[in-house]
Amino acid sequence: MKHILVVDDEPRIAEIARDYLERAGFRATTAGNGADALAIARTKRPDLIVLDLGLPHMDGLDVTRALRKQSKRADHHADGPRGRE
Repeated sequence: MKHILVVDDEPRIAEIARDYLERAGFRATTAGNGADALAIARTKRPDLIVLDLGLPHMDGLDVTRALRKQSKRADHHADGPRGRE
């Protein structure tokens, strides 16, 4: 079952999106801010993230940049000396 992370600082919007996704057969998790979204993304590795760009403190673009940076580091470690053998 595909896992989708819904990130929105308005709980009602996140709940509605989660409910629709679950009814459609997806496993859905919600986060209310960028820091929680990053923590969930690192541990649960969702297949898709639906992200509000207007989050307070760490906006959606900051979250996206942090995820991409993390992904590039992971790719770099996989390409290390043992990954090329």
